[in-house]
Amino acid sequence: MTLKEFFKGDRFAVLAGCELLEIGKGYARACMTVEEHHLNGGNFCQGGALFTLADLAFAAAVNSHLVLTVSTSSNITYFRSVPLGATVYAEARELVDHHRMPYAEVRLTDESGQLIALFTSGGYRKQEVRLTDVEPV
Repeated sequence: MTLKEFFKGDRFAVLAGCELLEIGKGYARACMTVEEHHLNGGNFCQGGALFTLADLAFAAAVNSHLVLTVSTSSNITYFRSVPLGATVYAEARELVDHHRMPYAEVRLTDESGQLIALFTSGGYRKQEVRLTDVEPV
């Protein structure tokens, strides 16, 4: 199976409408179109929905080495709101490819490339859990 297929098992992200577009070594790009169920009381995209999109991109980037990697800490800063119908893109780049503790940055942008939020996260690689059924990227 491919890494994209592996992440279809991320049921929460799938139910949230997140889609992986591209995965490379230490890199991933995902998107989500803001729908009614993503809206908060102010009628713009709820921060947790954006966090979920960023977290999926982070996970795909750091798991591209085929060693199961989970998040240990994450931080997100929001710069602008996102309206209903907008498509948000999350581009993750692994900044530190450490054998145990990788670190990545995810930039969330709108269709025009404007920065919506910046997400950073550290992870922990479970060396004993290899993604042996997944094809290398």
